[in-house]
Amino acid sequence: MPKKRPSFRRTRQTKIVATLGPATSSAEAIRKLFEAGVDVFRLNFSHGKQEDHAARLALIREVERDFDHPIAVMADLQGPKLRLGTFADGPVKLTEGQSFRLTLQQRAGDATGVTLPHPEIFAALEPGQALLLDDGKVRLKVVDCGPDFADTVVEAGSRLSDRKGVNVPNAVLPLSPLTEKDREDLRFALDIDVDWVALSFVQRPEDIAEARKLIAGRAQVIVKLEKPAAIQHLDELVELTDAVMVARGDLGVEMPAEDVPSLQKRIIRASRQAGKPVIVATQMLESMIMSPTPTRAEASDVATAVFDGADAVMLSAETASGEYPVDAVMMMDRIARRVETDPIYRTILDAVHYDPENTAADAITAAARQVAHTIGAVAIATYTTSGSTTLRAARERPEVPILCLTSNLQTARRMGLCWGVHSVHTEDVSSFTEMVGKACRLAKHDGIGTAGQRIVVTAGVPFGTPGNTNVLRIAWIED
Repeated sequence: MPKKRPSFRRTRQTKIVATLGPATSSAEAIRKLFEAGVDVFRLNFSHGKQEDHAARLALIREVERDFDHPIAVMADLQGPKLRLGTFADGPVKLTEGQSFRLTLQQRAGDATGVTLPHPEIFAALEPGQALLLDDGKVRLKVVDCGPDFADTVVEAGSRLSDRKGVNVPNAVLPLSPLTEKDREDLRFALDIDVDWVALSFVQRPEDIAEARKLIAGRAQVIVKLEKPAAIQHLDELVELTDAVMVARGDLGVEMPAEDVPSLQKRIIRASRQAGKPVIVATQMLESMIMSPTPTRAEASDVATAVFDGADAVMLSAETASGEYPVDAVMMMDRIARRVETDPIYRTILDAVHYDPENTAADAITAAARQVAHTIGAVAIATYTTSGSTTLRAARERPEVPILCLTSNLQTARRMGLCWGVHSVHTEDVSSFTEMVGKACRLAKHDGIGTAGQRIVVTAGVPFGTPGNTNVLRIAWIED
């Protein structure tokens, strides 16, 4: 182990994802966010230019080199944006009970109707279908419709202006999640070596297959669950993806707000059972965009996601454009650490524990968790090439940190999203004995354990075979 490598370690298991934007584009800002607790940086391709994202990623890699600690970067693709046309004389006021026509034909909008330039929406409509405009501020009910029009009645009215978004709850639209812009952004993101790609507007399993073909293994896939239609395929989508994001903002537009909390728990549970990292996102500390402190409800919201065992919690506008980006990260870090020291936290995690799959790898990984508990080990060390060994260890939600050792830098970065994982990019080893010794030295160097304490080590022998975890050993940290 090179002596120049600095010691670095987070003291919490839940990871923090932070979005970069105008408020956090400088080298100083990105460094401060990392020092405050960010584990994964999100580049939101719904905003900003490609060169802006490339510049931010370059700064992230500088921080990574300075701390000699792998940092994960996520490219979040925009996906299709369904929007109205424009109004001739500015915003209009819609009132409950009035008629309002949406048409595919170009027309100057007024209080009687407006252009909706999306034939895909008309193809999915039927009488009785609900339409939501401007994030649900306007609710329409379809009375009559055809391939190029929809006559509706206003059920909830409000002020409506140019280019507002359109949502079609409970309908599967004949749209790919990848627009031409997304394809260009995806090519660019892969060229600058992002670690994760988040897909918006996923509705069905086929949407993932299309993206995977384009990504071709160069990054891992995060499915954003933001459409109620996707929930009908929840288990299939979780199985096909590498990670899941609970995009609560969009879910809350297209379904009753009271349904979102239980759905959040359902998604977390499905992801944890499958051993896939799961992120809880949107409006977590929303008030900190303008305020140095969150509301008590927001603090409780973050805590709930941590109690549920989510791998990560995410900040969006709070860090991208807010006035207190570093404070928001520090607050999220404090909430997560406080929850994880609460005795109820471990009680809740252990109450929802999933049986291992019928494989040697899962048998070894489940045993490692039990052995670590029984002997009072300070860590479970995993040696991995693909990350599969570490992911299965994280699925077990052990009481101690998971030390991920890998010679693959991309794997080391990706594991930064996973619950409880302390990732170290290190040289390859030639034997299991060498690997055990390295794990002990790194555990001591990074402050995970001290001389005389024990760690549990798992790996696959022969090395380099993904998912081939078949060895467990107890080792002592030496002076």
